[in-house]
Amino acid sequence: MVHHTIPSSSTSAPKASSKIKLMTYFSAGSCPKWMSLQTIVGMVLGFPLVLTLVLTLLLCTGCTPGNPPSVVSQARAQQVQPSQVQTPQVLASISPDTTSPAFASALPGALDMPKSRWLPVPWTDLPGWMDDPLHEAWNAWVKSCERPQPAWVGLCNEVRMLSIASLPQQRDWVMQRFQPYRVESPQGATEGLLTSYFEPQLEASRQPQGEFQVPLYRPPADLAQRRPWFSRQDMDTQPEAQNALRGREIAYLSNPIDALVLHIQGSGRLRVTEPDGSQKVVRLAYAAHNDHPYRSVGRWLLDQGLVRDASWPGIKQWVAQNPQRTQEMLWSNPRVVFFREEPLSEFDAAFGPRGAQGVPLTPGRSIAVDPGSIPYGTPVWLSSAGPNITLNRLVLAQDTGGAIQGPVRADYFAGWGAGAAELAGRMRQPLRLWVFWPRIQ
Repeated sequence: MVHHTIPSSSTSAPKASSKIKLMTYFSAGSCPKWMSLQTIVGMVLGFPLVLTLVLTLLLCTGCTPGNPPSVVSQARAQQVQPSQVQTPQVLASISPDTTSPAFASALPGALDMPKSRWLPVPWTDLPGWMDDPLHEAWNAWVKSCERPQPAWVGLCNEVRMLSIASLPQQRDWVMQRFQPYRVESPQGATEGLLTSYFEPQLEASRQPQGEFQVPLYRPPADLAQRRPWFSRQDMDTQPEAQNALRGREIAYLSNPIDALVLHIQGSGRLRVTEPDGSQKVVRLAYAAHNDHPYRSVGRWLLDQGLVRDASWPGIKQWVAQNPQRTQEMLWSNPRVVFFREEPLSEFDAAFGPRGAQGVPLTPGRSIAVDPGSIPYGTPVWLSSAGPNITLNRLVLAQDTGGAIQGPVRADYFAGWGAGAAELAGRMRQPLRLWVFWPRIQ
């Protein structure tokens, strides 16, 4: 998904459910219960009481008072040797002294990316790290593991296993397996820009009729032979461009501004009325564009002195008051996006469109980034405070966009529906980013 942003102010196997219940029992139980179980078994087998107690204590080695060995720690012991893991200071109970020479020397060196520099930091540097419900981001992480980068392949089995873990177990695993790095520009700037995007939901008609006269197109057959292809204005005025687009129509919208929004967001959901009067919901996914530069219509309105509020609500208000200049505003952005139609099952409707990583986006937990700064699939800690929303949370870098350029730059996927549209239309606020990168094993 490529989008742009606009400035503004037979034998039965054990059931999975029984496994989950068993894991929950052990993780929620206490050491005395665990010990009493061993004691009872020993006595039933006829072991002497003293021997039974010794056996019990040995089996309970590693228990903290009131807690048995956790499922996650057992699984980790089977997969990772202690000598292979650099265990960080766990912040759940004690905050480390980040000023001590020993702590500073434990941090690895900085990492240079094509468009950014990553500086290692302690976990205490991440605003709100202990407060985020990580399980809300875990589904997005599992989605990234459908198409992992080489650095993540070995960790994805553990990511999947931890889907049913508790919040403390998930946080503990992240802190042991990853090193946080602050994302900076090569010049050392740490603050950037956060915007937001969404998936529009629109009414459409398969054929032009009544108010539905604004076409959405598949890529033209000669798109690859002409670089750049015709501009938005050319497509509205030149017979050659119009002939090339004939028969490439997917559906028709009733409002040219809705079509522009769909082009900028890069995908959307349409409820299409078919020629026989039936309706179905489909997804339009990004397929290509005409190779012209993206120009923000909001910036054009601001530069012309026509508006002070260049959010989508502000733009729509201006269009309603100045219908005679709508075409001029639309032509200020020469880029046109072409789409492909995809079926939208009930299951697919629970997720967003596929991002540039090739996996479905998760509302509130997927972001678009500049891949020259942050590779796709990377877990990212995002911190941003503005008039519309304050965010301190784990997100996954799963998409990109034409306007998402630079080291500390992100576009926050808000989801779909009216609430997502309102948030995305108004979000423009300061941003800081940290990436989680696997520790050297």
